[in-house]
Amino acid sequence: METYQQAFIELLVRHEVLRFGEFTLKSGRRSPYFVNAGQFRTGAAISGLGRAYAACMRRAGLACDLVFGPSYKGVPLAVATVIALAEQGEDTPFCFDRKEKKEHGEGGWFVGTTPQDGMRVIIVDDVITSGKSIHESIDLLRRTADVQIAGVVVAVDRQERGTGTRTTLAELRDDLGVPVQSIVTIREVATHLHGRTIAGQQLVDDTRFAAIAAHLAEYGPRD
Repeated sequence: METYQQAFIELLVRHEVLRFGEFTLKSGRRSPYFVNAGQFRTGAAISGLGRAYAACMRRAGLACDLVFGPSYKGVPLAVATVIALAEQGEDTPFCFDRKEKKEHGEGGWFVGTTPQDGMRVIIVDDVITSGKSIHESIDLLRRTADVQIAGVVVAVDRQERGTGTRTTLAELRDDLGVPVQSIVTIREVATHLHGRTIAGQQLVDDTRFAAIAAHLAEYGPRD
């Protein structure tokens, strides 16, 4: 793994974004871990988060004119990412959507820079489970302007299969015809944390490592 990926995993642990136990996901599946980006609640946490997204974009060679974060959890992701990009000399606009269209004042669906024709847009989100929120975001962006979706970046790829035999991320990549990147995968997370003590905690012992492997064996890709 790259240095930024290792730092990101440790950031997930220190701010309890990544938790282990028994969780029921929106999809109804039971999972031995859960990722909650809402736990990034301090300046240092958000700063580290933005650097990880920006590093992932650089590594993947993703250039853009606008960073979009789906409300609500995508809002701080977009802001943190463009701050990190600005620190590297790239002053990139951002925006996020309102849950309801504003009919007064400046109006519209967006806060920040409104998408314009020809813009290359990167969508940032926390995790991909079904891909539904990404499709909804793209529909909204394309109803607003003739934009180019330059890529999608998420924090953690759960590596679970979608409607077919491949992972949701792989299906989404082919469906959209655009790069879909994750900062880390759950296998990378489990491998990095297995037997390691961070902030006085050993979160992934042999039992938890086996539970994650079993989960992936049941819900992971079949090809």
